[in-house]
Amino acid sequence: MGITVRDMTPEDWARVSAIYLEGIATGNSTFETEVPPCDRWAAKHIDGCSLVACDGPDVVGWAALSPYSARPAYAGVAEASIYVGAGHRGRGVGTLLLRALIERSESRGFWTLQAGVFPENTASVAMCKKLGFREVGVRRKLGRMNGAWRDVLLLERRSDRVGVD
Repeated sequence: MGITVRDMTPEDWARVSAIYLEGIATGNSTFETEVPPCDRWAAKHIDGCSLVACDGPDVVGWAALSPYSARPAYAGVAEASIYVGAGHRGRGVGTLLLRALIERSESRGFWTLQAGVFPENTASVAMCKKLGFREVGVRRKLGRMNGAWRDVLLLERRSDRVGVD
């Protein structure tokens, strides 16, 4: 696999948003129903913690961190998002992205990453657990989507390098 990971740039937005839309269409990736404009998306994510996976020049996946809270006590806690294009799933792209995102987060001083994953998204749950996330619990009927209540697994990963006393 010749997949590389690099920082996301504004020029990547067309492909990033298309991949996000593919994830939305699965019904098992997010409660979002549409892709926000680039500026609104960027405002909700941590600067310098958005990555893309590329197969040659083509963006095939993306990963980003968003802040858990604005409170100073949680400065080292972020939520991870990973999306892989439909034609590239099952090839290790998500794992490569998450591994790079973990490395980036630790270099920026984050001690905890969390992820909210629909239980039906078994590939994402397995990927997170493979890279050191643990299941904290199930948030039952957290939101309604398409007329149905959905549960969300709360997963977290604590750094063994950052915030260790």
